[in-house]
Amino acid sequence: MSDRSPGLAPSRVTAVLGPTNTGKTHLAVERMLGHASGMIGLPLRLLAREIYERIVRQRGASAVALITGEEKIVPPRPHYFVCTVEAMPLERSVEFLAVDEIQLVADPERGHVFTQRLLHARGRFETMFLGAGTMEPLIRRLVPDVEIVTRDRLSTLSYAGSKKLTRLPRRSAIVAFSTERVYAIAELIRRQRGGAAVVMGSLSPRTRNAQVALYQSGEVDFLVATDAIGMGLNMDVDHVAFAGLRKFDGRRTRWLHAHEIGQIAGRAGRHLRDGTFGVTAEAEDLDPDLVEQVVEHRFDPVEAAEWRNARLDFDTLPDLLRSLTVTPQRSGLSLTAEALDETLLRRLIKDEAIARIGRSRGAVMRLWEACQLPDFQKTTLDEHARLAKDVFTALTGKRGRLADDWMAPRFAEVDRDDGQIDQLSARLSAVRTLSYIANRPDWVHDAKGWRDKTRALEDRLSDVLHERLTARFVDRRTTALMRALNVREDAFAGVADDGEVTVEGQLVGQLEGVRFQMEKGSSALEDRTLRQAAVRAVTPEINLRLGRLAAEADDAFSVAPDGAVLWRGVLTAQIMATPQGADPFSPSVRLLGELGPTPARERARRRIEAWLATEAGRALRDLRRLRQAVETGALKGLPRGIAFRLIEAGGLIDRREVERDLAALSQVERRTLKTFAIRVGVHSVWLPGLQKPRARHFAQAFVAAPLIPATPDPISAPAEPPSARLLAAHGLRQAGRWLVSVDALEKMAALRGASHGRLSEEALTDLGWSADQAKQIVAALKTERARRPDGPGAAPRPVKDSPFAALAVLTAPPARPKHRRSRRKAKV
Repeated sequence: MSDRSPGLAPSRVTAVLGPTNTGKTHLAVERMLGHASGMIGLPLRLLAREIYERIVRQRGASAVALITGEEKIVPPRPHYFVCTVEAMPLERSVEFLAVDEIQLVADPERGHVFTQRLLHARGRFETMFLGAGTMEPLIRRLVPDVEIVTRDRLSTLSYAGSKKLTRLPRRSAIVAFSTERVYAIAELIRRQRGGAAVVMGSLSPRTRNAQVALYQSGEVDFLVATDAIGMGLNMDVDHVAFAGLRKFDGRRTRWLHAHEIGQIAGRAGRHLRDGTFGVTAEAEDLDPDLVEQVVEHRFDPVEAAEWRNARLDFDTLPDLLRSLTVTPQRSGLSLTAEALDETLLRRLIKDEAIARIGRSRGAVMRLWEACQLPDFQKTTLDEHARLAKDVFTALTGKRGRLADDWMAPRFAEVDRDDGQIDQLSARLSAVRTLSYIANRPDWVHDAKGWRDKTRALEDRLSDVLHERLTARFVDRRTTALMRALNVREDAFAGVADDGEVTVEGQLVGQLEGVRFQMEKGSSALEDRTLRQAAVRAVTPEINLRLGRLAAEADDAFSVAPDGAVLWRGVLTAQIMATPQGADPFSPSVRLLGELGPTPARERARRRIEAWLATEAGRALRDLRRLRQAVETGALKGLPRGIAFRLIEAGGLIDRREVERDLAALSQVERRTLKTFAIRVGVHSVWLPGLQKPRARHFAQAFVAAPLIPATPDPISAPAEPPSARLLAAHGLRQAGRWLVSVDALEKMAALRGASHGRLSEEALTDLGWSADQAKQIVAALKTERARRPDGPGAAPRPVKDSPFAALAVLTAPPARPKHRRSRRKAKV
């Protein structure tokens, strides 16, 4: 495209130069849309796609064409063309033409293409070159009629020094220079900070846009990228951290130049928002002079542009090679080093078959086209040469095209979306190669069909790759919770009817009553985040529940034999029981959970304790009545001592423990015991009312010991002798190695009495005992000796730690006169 059209004034050529964040690309797009037609060349396919979608939103898809090496979207009559620089269709005449990142004229690999655009690409009315300020002297030398416009950065860029990866501020981009390093850093960020998006130049536009959307939406606060972000990709980055300062440029590993650091670091800050840059990981701190250059945007000017002869001679292969080595005859231009296409050409012409075919001008042109096939897959030179040879052979064969039988097997080989990130990336690179071929209508039969197939496959693989990258490098639950914590007023948290607690749609735990059970995190970071989010989500609900609990009616509570207190059927508190048994009439409970204000939790705890004390008065009514009689002095003398032992033991004792007291009771005192529902049996003295199911159920809740199964058969006694309170709570007595119910012992005594001390088979069947069990139980009862008090009228000794130990201060009953027994006999 020449710089002058017949009958029109020369095109106005403007160079807009300045550092990053000066709005150069935005200005070019706005200027282009002010013309009836336009074309813009961009350095990356990713950036071209971004600008294309932006213009489509403003002017509609029918007005815009996208042309890259691997993708062509060209409506019937487009007004604007968005292209990669290499793919610009310069044969089209447009009113406005722009080339972005023009400083790439100095790039060893691609520079000659940018140089050709700088020298020859023009719009009919306006041409604009965008780039760094270092290009000003060279552009003035190469384009004499250029108008230079310098733009200042809209915000301040400052150096923040070195920071650990785990200490980087939110909204940071970490830059590395290899795929392996990018993945390693992203994995570390996931473990320590919740997750990171990944952006690399090798990603398809669809994958890259999806990853950027993760970052832009705030779902993740970190971006790990290659230096691709330095080429005009606009994101809300506040800080850029270099994880290394050396890169492989295709030929060697070298230190970054100052202007390259400035180009990448300049992505920090957006519009009027200031930005910072620094180093992290293994990167050494930047030299102060280098920092000053970057902060002040002061770099050495570009001295020469890479150049290669654009007027190639295709008459013969030697002529083509000779034309590629022509040197520039102009100051400011430097012959570029041998590029990949030239290397392939020199290798392929050594092949006799290719040399034989490539004798015509058309064949030489075809060979050169095949050599320009990009190496998207980064294969070896031999493999790429074989691919170029296959293409050339097909193009110069009888069909003159790559047929379906060539495309189909290669397409089928990559038409699968299983595997991990590396495998998907390799398939996407292979699809890019097929897309490039399919976008050459003169290369392929049914080019449109293959373009559609490769485009659909690339989209599908891109989506799957995005999912794999997100699954590997983003902890969605942690990042969602962290976002909710950072934006408190916008966070959505709720408690479902089944108690599931969610924050931003992520399950954080289960709320049961007033107890919150937090989900287990996969890392320390997730655990901390879960706890913070959970506390924020459930505390208001727990406060409401504590208030409702404190005002509940009695029928809302129940208790389990293991001491669990239920509120509306949900475990809410635990009775503070002891092996010797807690006092059911002065209960103490532990409210489950930790959340909620202390006063509210205290009120709820006291409400449960009040209900337990009331319920104990109902369920253990006989024990409560007996205790009140002892405390108030309503019981005196020997009945008082017997009552105390019953209270202390939980309502069931061995008769032999109080045998002497029973023998000394008067008829009036016996009637008194009966009045208090005390039954005196052959083997036991007990309160029958406490052996009812409800009373047993309640009494068992206050004994901190394993529950004993309810069975009519004798139960083997444990190695550790059960406490008296535990046995009483289950209505059991221990006889040797057996635990037997009090009712069964008394029934056995009655049956033995009726059969003169022997148990018949019928009696054993009635008892449900075996003959061996009966023999052992009877022998144990005969050999056991009851513990006797110190004297006939001594007060019982309390068991240590008994809940009724306070009753031991009761004075012993007065001694009986020695003549009482004889006087009673005489009266009878």
